[in-house]
Amino acid sequence: MTGPKLNEATRLAGVSSGTRASAMYVRMSASKVRVVLNLIRGLEVQEADSLLQFLERDSAHVVRKLLASAVANATFNDEKDGDTLYVKACFADEGPTLKRFRPRAKGRAGAILKRTCHVTIIVETMTDRALAVRQQRDDAKGTSRTTSRAARVSGSRARAQKSAPPVKSDVTVEQGETVDSDASEQVEEN
Repeated sequence: MTGPKLNEATRLAGVSSGTRASAMYVRMSASKVRVVLNLIRGLEVQEADSLLQFLERDSAHVVRKLLASAVANATFNDEKDGDTLYVKACFADEGPTLKRFRPRAKGRAGAILKRTCHVTIIVETMTDRALAVRQQRDDAKGTSRTTSRAARVSGSRARAQKSAPPVKSDVTVEQGETVDSDASEQVEEN
């Protein structure tokens, strides 16, 4: 397994390794979930969520809900900022296997193993160094996460008005119709 597991060290008193969320007895094999977990390990929460949103695997739905739960736990229980979280660790352990049997030829029975797993995601606040690197990356792109949506919208509207072509003035004709100034010359000739 790649990456730290971090479930043993958190049992010590005074040791905090992030905020966790667990989904127990998930009805799919641990190996199927581990494929998705390997993709999001170490990513920022926003990047991980957008990656999981468009992943076409059944386990991605379970992991996305669990990631949202971990972020909610960190935000409300530990009072951490949701924008500065990243996936510190994630792992899937095997749960109990449900054994079912299917009748086969000549009186035999074929075993069907319905596997389950326990999925855990741990999120933690990024270090100051990682936040500085993210800020430099955002500045290079020309976007900033610190500006509010209202400021971005007003800036976008101001740029759109500067680049828009001038609008022709409208002239009102005697019948109450509104036409362009080019069309008004034709109306005056008639």
